[in-house]
Amino acid sequence: MRAGGSGALAALRTPVGATSAALLVLLVATAVFAPMLWAERAAAVDTNALQEGASASHLFGTDTLGRDIFHRVLVATRLSLGLAVLATLLGVLTGVILGAAPTVLPPWAGRLVTSAVNIAVAFPGLLLALFFAVIFGIGTVGAVLAIGFAVAPGFARLTHTLTASVSGRGYIAAARVSGVGRLRILVRHVLPNIAEPLVINATIAAGSVLTAFAGLSFLGIGVQAPAYDWGRLLGEGLNRIYLSPWSALGPALAVIIAGLAFNLFGEAAAAAAGGRERVDHKAVPPEKSTVDSGGQASDGVLAVDNLRVSFPGPAGWVTPVRGLRFTVHSGEMIGVVGESGSGKSLTALAVSRLIESPGLVTADRLDFRGTPLLTRSERELRPLLGTSLAMVFQDPMTSFNPTQRIGRQLAEVAEVHHGQSRRAALELAVDRLESVRIPDAAKRARQYPHEFSGGMRQRAMIAMGLMGEPALVIADEPTTALDVTVQREVLRLLARIRAEHDAAILLISHDITVVAQTCDRVLVMYAGRIVEDLPAAELFTAARHPYTRALLAAVPDLDTDRDAPLAVIPGRPPEPGDLPPGCPFAQRCAGADEQCRTEEPALVQLGTGNRLACWHPGESEVDGRALENVTGGGAE
Repeated sequence: MRAGGSGALAALRTPVGATSAALLVLLVATAVFAPMLWAERAAAVDTNALQEGASASHLFGTDTLGRDIFHRVLVATRLSLGLAVLATLLGVLTGVILGAAPTVLPPWAGRLVTSAVNIAVAFPGLLLALFFAVIFGIGTVGAVLAIGFAVAPGFARLTHTLTASVSGRGYIAAARVSGVGRLRILVRHVLPNIAEPLVINATIAAGSVLTAFAGLSFLGIGVQAPAYDWGRLLGEGLNRIYLSPWSALGPALAVIIAGLAFNLFGEAAAAAAGGRERVDHKAVPPEKSTVDSGGQASDGVLAVDNLRVSFPGPAGWVTPVRGLRFTVHSGEMIGVVGESGSGKSLTALAVSRLIESPGLVTADRLDFRGTPLLTRSERELRPLLGTSLAMVFQDPMTSFNPTQRIGRQLAEVAEVHHGQSRRAALELAVDRLESVRIPDAAKRARQYPHEFSGGMRQRAMIAMGLMGEPALVIADEPTTALDVTVQREVLRLLARIRAEHDAAILLISHDITVVAQTCDRVLVMYAGRIVEDLPAAELFTAARHPYTRALLAAVPDLDTDRDAPLAVIPGRPPEPGDLPPGCPFAQRCAGADEQCRTEEPALVQLGTGNRLACWHPGESEVDGRALENVTGGGAE
């Protein structure tokens, strides 16, 4: 259970986890000490104080025998918590046995157990508890067995799923090859690796079990007199709730607080475990780049110097974006191209401050309009990023709230960042929709995202960015999944925004010809870093990196032989957590030599506006093709 303990410690570092843990400590202390301190007072009969209401001497009033309900609630904590924990342990143990049974049983027996568990899971837990209560009889023991067996199917399903996910690992196969028995594999190799989620789910389930047990006692099926728990006290006080509300509200409040404490702590532990993958977070990745030595970032709308984006992994930090340096000036349009996984979108998210924990963004410099983004709080940056930076995502359908009208979502930007009234903000939203050529904008503003076509949603997303005065528009694959006509309209719209607002645009795309037609400069990314930086006008005539040239060669044109296979780049990009030594492209490059496979080239300045990271750059011509041959003409 060591994994579960580490999850609990991580949960204590969160506000919710710390608060719920404090409540649990208070409940345990009450369960331990209350019977010692107040058992006699809780049992004392006072015929002169029968059924009194709440007062200074009796906070929750008294019952039909004059016993103090407040002290009875405190004393009942031990039995209530004890029975809930006992029923939870029974359910978890039974569920683990049933869930792991198919691993050690013959196949036919395993299928039989799995089918029985699937049938049991289909029934509501309360219905199962009542069913088992009838079988085991009324009383404390019967209630524990009923609730324990009622929650067991859920844990059996969870255990079976987790066991199946672990059983395919290499160390399990190695143990089988070594002749280790099934039961030993289960105990030594499988169960320790699924302990953490089981412990976390057991903590969450304890709150539900506590509530269910109180429910059975309330119905008279659980704890019987003379013993009492919170559920029994609640049942006794409900008859007088209109005359003395606290006689019922007191026990109910105890059930609610205890249930919330278990559930919240379990949720906090689950969240902490989800953001942590057993990695040493103190081992922060190095901030100094060892490869990109040229082209220091200068002043501009966006200045990026040695940008790194890292995520924790099982073997340490993984850095999909490594040491980027570039600058975007006002009115400039820069294209970022590369295969999937090259780090293009992560770069855009890092610049927009959208990388969430446990991701880590570091940079020697990351300035937007002269303001450092990494050293300012989110509250300080909100007025700047909310008004001067526009983000156009690849799929606007997932960026718009499907339950709100388009106009309402656009207007919210003006209300929050500009302090405009609801009416004025909505009028501005309609105006912005008109500016991006959406017909009948007033009517469209009252429609929902699903009523827009793909191209209109993309234009509406651009209109949202225009609700402020954007100095930088980051367009992440804005034309993906759009037909050629709509793609052309979106690109024209971005060009018009650039011209009218003098806005800088960072265009991320897989389509290198689109970038060549619309951008001033091209950044070619591979394996998390920039491998070539050159003017777009020189892309088809002066590209020197083998990867850039391979991307260009893979673009068919009118002269392409239709009977020949399309040109492709052999192999696939390396995984961010498993980069080979030397140049990451060496394994796919026909011209790579020993130096390429052992030393990674730095990104060096070749001249005005050109940077290259290659030991053996190619010739200046790219298959003898000029720009107009490949793109079919210049950009409009």
